Amino acid sequence: MAGGAEVLAWDDGTAGRERAREAGVPLVDLKTVDFSGLDALVLAPGVPLTHPVPHWTVRKAEEAGVPVIGDTEIFHAEVRARGGRIVAVTGTNGKSTTTALIGHVLSLFKLDAHVGGNIGRAVFSLPEPRPGRTYVIEMSSFQIDLSPTFRPDVGVLLNVTPDHLDRHGSLENYAAVKARLFARQREGDVAVISVDDAFCREALARVPEGVRRMPFSIERLLDEGVCAINGVLQERQHGKTVRGMDLSTARALRGRHNWQNAAAAWAACRALKLDAAMIARGFVTFPGLAHRMEEVGLVEGVRFINDSKATNADAAARSLSTFSGIHWIAGGRAKAGGIEPLVALAKENVRHAWLIGEAAADFAETLKRAHVPFDVVETMERAVERAFAAAQREAAGGENPVVLLAPACASFDQYPSFEARGEHFRALVEALKERTGATGKQDAARAAATQTDNMT
Repeated sequence: MAGGAEVLAWDDGTAGRERAREAGVPLVDLKTVDFSGLDALVLAPGVPLTHPVPHWTVRKAEEAGVPVIGDTEIFHAEVRARGGRIVAVTGTNGKSTTTALIGHVLSLFKLDAHVGGNIGRAVFSLPEPRPGRTYVIEMSSFQIDLSPTFRPDVGVLLNVTPDHLDRHGSLENYAAVKARLFARQREGDVAVISVDDAFCREALARVPEGVRRMPFSIERLLDEGVCAINGVLQERQHGKTVRGMDLSTARALRGRHNWQNAAAAWAACRALKLDAAMIARGFVTFPGLAHRMEEVGLVEGVRFINDSKATNADAAARSLSTFSGIHWIAGGRAKAGGIEPLVALAKENVRHAWLIGEAAADFAETLKRAHVPFDVVETMERAVERAFAAAQREAAGGENPVVLLAPACASFDQYPSFEARGEHFRALVEALKERTGATGKQDAARAAATQTDNMT
């Protein structure tokens, strides 16, 4: 509307329509509209495009030959027309951290750069495009699906593991959508792609001719590209290390998954021709993101880690492999495969699991077969209380236990979002601090003393 478009808006839900009406959005029941007179159908990312079945508006648009797009497609066209540039980040896990990390580095250079997309700030709410302005955009598979002409100046693909299969129908379809981020790139653009899983390697091989390829890995030393092996980041050219840094100096980038995020962000920043020393400084000063392996407190020797963003098994594996002595809070609305892929890590690093939400019974069966101790406690309140009581006894004995919220599930059975779930966990920890008389100063002193003791 601000750009002069004639908008006909609709939402299947009455609550959504009421919010739109209050905001002055012109509501029209699209069931009554002749779609042949429309220029485009603009879907919200969560509206089904293909699976399990196309939304009824999609069918109407297809019958009328009307393009089905999303807000990112419109945004991209405006950026291109006005001389801006786009860094787009996708992947199953790590998108938000990598996007925020690149944005943080750009801010140190005092560049005209803005972060948004799937990370929380919708692209339409970002500052208006203009020449030289850079946008760092997190792209979900849903958004890529709805952006048929999208072409980033720098595209980043972190990893591909099973997720959103109800939306895409199969892992192969999901991977193909992720790879589509690079399909329209051309000479002068850069593709930053992991070589650590087969789907990413295939995407790298299909990058259009003339596009600069910047592979990265946390598993092997590359002749060309960026590696972050055992926490040591190396930029490699012609088989030699030319730049790099020790990631142990970046507190918010600990663990293998964050080494991958750092390698991708380094490559993207170098693709933008940024100075390596400044990039390293940005990594060291990066504060991290809420709900991503976020340390929310140390109470009487018990460390609390909020990884509410771990909404699938692969994401949860990252925090389960980073810490030991874990009291694991898991559960919610399960995704395909449950926690079966986490059994080995649970046997190695988990002292006790505290299971909540719809998935609790199924998770209990998996852990029972694996001989991992657990209790079904159903709610977050009971999980935090009982995990703290058990971990407190271990801390009194000189150990360094961790209470880790890494649900390996969606939140929608008990919470409207993973953010709401994480905030509830944080509030419960704050209540524990008040009840026990823990202070920020005491927490900091204990944290300094035990920081490395409970990390593997």
